[in-house]
Amino acid sequence: MPAVSKGDGMRGLAVFISDIRNCKSKEAEIKRINKELANIRSKFKGDKALDGYSKKKYVCKLLFIFLLGHDIDFGHMEAVNLLSSNRYTEKQIGYLFISVLVNSNSELIRLINNAIKNDLASRNPTFMGLALHCIANVGSREMAEAFAGEIPKILVAGDTMDSVKQSAALCLLRLYRTSPDLVPMGDWTSRVVHLLNDQHLGVVTAATSLISTLAQKNPEEFKTSVSLAVSRLSRIVTSASTDLQDYTYYFVPAPWLSVKLLRLLQCYPPPDPAVRGRLTECLETILNKAQEPPKSKKVQHSNAKNAVLFEAISLIIHHDSEPNLLVRACNQLGQFLQHRETNLRYLALESMCTLASSEFSHEAVKTHIETVINALKTERDVSVRQRAVDLLYAMCDRSNAQQIVAEMLSYLETADYSIREEIVLKVAILAEKYAVDYTWYVDTILNLIRIAGDYVSEEVWYRVIQIVINRDDVQGYAAKTVFEALQAPACHENLVKVGGYILGEFGNLIAGDPRSSPLIQFDLLHSKFHLCSVPTRALLLSTYIKFVNLFPEVKTTIQDVLRSDSQLKNADVELQQRAVEYLRLSTVASTDILATVLEEMPPFPERESSILAKLKKKKGPSTVTDLEETKRERSADVNGGPEPAPASTSAASTPSPSADLLGLGATPPAPAAPPPSSGGLLVDVFSDSASSVAPLAPGSEDNFARFVCKNNGVLFENQLLQIGLKSEFRQNLGRMFIFYGNKTSTQFLNFTPTLICADDLQSNLNLQTKPVDPTVDGGAQVQQVVNIECVSDFTEAPVLNIQFRYGGTFQNVSVKLPITLNKFFQPTEMASQDFFQRWKQLSNPQQEVQNIFKAKHPMDTEITKAKIIGFGSALLEEVDPNPANFVGAGIIHTRTTQIGCLLRLEPNLQAQMYRLTLRTSKDTVSQRLCELLSEQF
Repeated sequence: MPAVSKGDGMRGLAVFISDIRNCKSKEAEIKRINKELANIRSKFKGDKALDGYSKKKYVCKLLFIFLLGHDIDFGHMEAVNLLSSNRYTEKQIGYLFISVLVNSNSELIRLINNAIKNDLASRNPTFMGLALHCIANVGSREMAEAFAGEIPKILVAGDTMDSVKQSAALCLLRLYRTSPDLVPMGDWTSRVVHLLNDQHLGVVTAATSLISTLAQKNPEEFKTSVSLAVSRLSRIVTSASTDLQDYTYYFVPAPWLSVKLLRLLQCYPPPDPAVRGRLTECLETILNKAQEPPKSKKVQHSNAKNAVLFEAISLIIHHDSEPNLLVRACNQLGQFLQHRETNLRYLALESMCTLASSEFSHEAVKTHIETVINALKTERDVSVRQRAVDLLYAMCDRSNAQQIVAEMLSYLETADYSIREEIVLKVAILAEKYAVDYTWYVDTILNLIRIAGDYVSEEVWYRVIQIVINRDDVQGYAAKTVFEALQAPACHENLVKVGGYILGEFGNLIAGDPRSSPLIQFDLLHSKFHLCSVPTRALLLSTYIKFVNLFPEVKTTIQDVLRSDSQLKNADVELQQRAVEYLRLSTVASTDILATVLEEMPPFPERESSILAKLKKKKGPSTVTDLEETKRERSADVNGGPEPAPASTSAASTPSPSADLLGLGATPPAPAAPPPSSGGLLVDVFSDSASSVAPLAPGSEDNFARFVCKNNGVLFENQLLQIGLKSEFRQNLGRMFIFYGNKTSTQFLNFTPTLICADDLQSNLNLQTKPVDPTVDGGAQVQQVVNIECVSDFTEAPVLNIQFRYGGTFQNVSVKLPITLNKFFQPTEMASQDFFQRWKQLSNPQQEVQNIFKAKHPMDTEITKAKIIGFGSALLEEVDPNPANFVGAGIIHTRTTQIGCLLRLEPNLQAQMYRLTLRTSKDTVSQRLCELLSEQF
C-alpha cells in the first residue's frame, strides 16, 4: 500500500474527533455534530470548487458522524467524485464511504459502477484492489449482475498481479455466496483450478476457498482440482518451517492453506490409485508430526498443528477406505481423550463418534470404552459429557451393550436435565436393539422409568408394550416384574401406565400365585388411581374391564367402582363415558361376548421404531441415520442367530382417550405395515433406507398435460399431500417453485423430494434444486426452488419422487414434473408476408409434422386462442387467409441453439376435427411440439 504523506493527516478531522470525545453530555455532542454538518453542507454548496483534500476530509467527517449513529443524507455525490481521483488516499476514502453508506437502490449506483469499471480496466493493481474490495463489501445482487462476468477474467488473466488475483478470488467467492445464479460457469473454471499451482501461497489460499465453495455445487467442473490439491498439500507437509517463512505460523507451515486443501478433498470420493498413494503419504506425515514433541510451548503452535490434524482425520473418515489410517486416527484421538485442554477432548469425542461407524475402526474405538465412561463420570463440561454419551451410543454392539446401558443408567441419576431425555431415548434404543434376553430388556426399561420417569416419553413406554405383546416368552416375566415394581410406595405415572396395560393383558399369567391374586392385582392398581392424570385413569378403567373378562371373581368389586358417583358423575366426560359404557357392557354382555370384545391384543405389525424416529428428530437425521445405516450389517446377528426378533410398530402421536375404548386407549393405532424384509426384524425396524421409486401416481399424466399450456396450479393431491407449482421461464432459463402442503394434523418425517432424470435427459436439461426441511408440520407448507436450464431440445420430462413417513407409515409418491420443450418458447410477432416467406423456407419434408385428430374438448375459439398463447407462441392475427384458422410463431431457446417455430391450427367445426401443422428448423422439435399441442384440443 502506498505510504501516506504528511499532508494526508487531515488535522481538521483529528480536531473534530477530539471535540466529540471531549463533550460532557449527549446534548453537547449533538450540538457539535449539527454545527459540523452545517459547515460541511455550506462547503459542498459553496461556489468555490473544493480540492480533493478538502472533499476527502469532509467525507471522512460524514463517515465518522454516521458511525456514531447519526443519519447522513448528503455528501454521496462528493464521495462518488472521489472515486475518479488519481490519488490513492482520496480514492480509498471514496470507496470506504460507498461501502458503508450507499445501498443497492441508490440512484448513484450507475455512476459507482462506472467508476469501478474504470478502475478494474486501469490495470493499476492498487486501484483494482480498492474496486474489488468495494464490490465484495457491498456484495449486492446489482453488483453481481454488473461484475460477475468481469471478475473471472481478471482472476485468470496472465498479467494480473498476485495481490489482485487474491482479491479477485475472494470477491468472486463473496458474489457467489450472495447470488450463485449470477456467477456463470465457463472456460475460466478449468483455468482457475491451475491457480492451485501458483507460486504465491496467498493466491493459492484464496483460490482454494473459491474452488471449495464452487465444487460443492458443481463437482464435475472442478474434479481436476483433486490431483493439484494433493500435489500442493504434499509440498506443504513435507516442507520445513523455514521453507515457507512468510506463511509459517508458529513452526507450522501454511496451516490455513493445509486445512482448506484437506476440506476441498472432502468434496470428492477417494482419488485414483496413483494420486491416492501420494495423498496417503501426506496423511501419514500429518499423523506422524502429531506424535513429535512440540516445537513451541505456546498455545498458537498446538492450535495450528491440531487444526491440520483434525481436518486430516476428517478426510480419512470421509474416504473410509484405508484401514491403517482409520486405526491410526482412532489411536491419535484416543490420546486426546485425557488431554488437559477441554476443546481437544470435545473434538476427539466428536470425531470418534464418526469413526465408530466405520467397519475398519469400530473395534479400535471400542478399546477406549473405559476412558469414555470415565469422562462421562468426571467431566465438568456438560457439552463434553454429552459427546461422551454420543460416543458410547455409537460404539455399542452386542459384546458391550449391557455394560454401556448399565453405565448410562448409572449416569442418568446425576445427569444434567438438558440431556436426560436424549439419554433415555438412547438407553431404550440400545436395550431393545441388542436384547438377546428380553427379561433384561424389561428390567432395563422399568429401571429407566424409575430413575427418570419424567423424561420417559410416550414413545418409550409404547415400545415396551409392543415388544411384550409380540413375545410370548417374556409376557409372564413382564407381568410379574411390573406387579412387584408397582408395590413401591411411590411409583411414577409412566410405570402405572405400563403396569395397567400389561396386567390388563397378561395378569392371568401370575394370578395363580396367592401373592398376586386377581383381587390383589386390582387393589394394587386401584390404590394408584386417585394419584394419576385423566389419560392414565382412562387407561386403568380399560384395564378394569379387561379384568372382568380375565377374572370373573372380581367382577362385582369392579362394577362397584364403576358404579360409584366419582366415576358415573365424573367432571371429565371421557372418564364418565368409559365408566358408563364399561358398566353396561359388564352387566348385559354374556361371557362369550365379553371374551370376544375384550380378547387379548393381537401382535403388532413390523414397523420402524418410534423411539429411533424421535431421536432422529431431536438430534437431526444425519446424526442417527448414518450410524444406524453403517452399523446395520455389522449388527445383523445382534439377537442371537436364528431366534426370531420381535415385530414392532411405530408409535404415532397420542390418540384421544375415546379413540379405542376397549383397546386400552393409550395404545396407538397400527396401520398396515410395509412388506417384511429378509433381514432380522429388529434390524429392519431400525433401518430407514429409502424404498425404490414408486410408479407414477394415478392421474399424473392428465395433470401433466394440463400444465403444458399453463405454469401455475395444483400438480398432485391426495388425502395427505398437495403439490402446487408456480413457474417462470425466460429464454433458455426457468425457475420453478414447488409447494408441498401437509393436509393432515400429523408431521411428515424424513420428507425427501428427489428429481429423477433419464440418462438422455440429463445431458439436455440442467436442474438445480435446493433441499427442503425433512420435517413438515401438520397443516404446514414448505417450498422448494428448482433452477432450470435448457441445454438442448428434449422429449422426456423429469420425475418428481417424494418419500416421507406419516404416522410411521412409509409414503412414496411419483409425479411427472411439467418441464416441457415449449416452456422455452419466446413469442415472435410477424407480418403476413414475413410469415409465409418463412413458411416456404421451412418446406423440407423433415421440417414439417402434421397431425389430424378428433377434438377432445368443445371447439371454443377463445379457449383455443388462450391455449396457443399459453403454449408459448405468439398468436398472429389476420395472417391466415381463412379467419377461422389459428397461426402462431416463436423461437425455442436452448443453450446451444435457437430454433424457429411456425404453427397452423385448422379447425373443422362440422367434423369436430383439427389439423395441426408445425414447421421448425429441427425435425425432433417439430415432432415433440406437435405431440404436446395436439393433446390440448
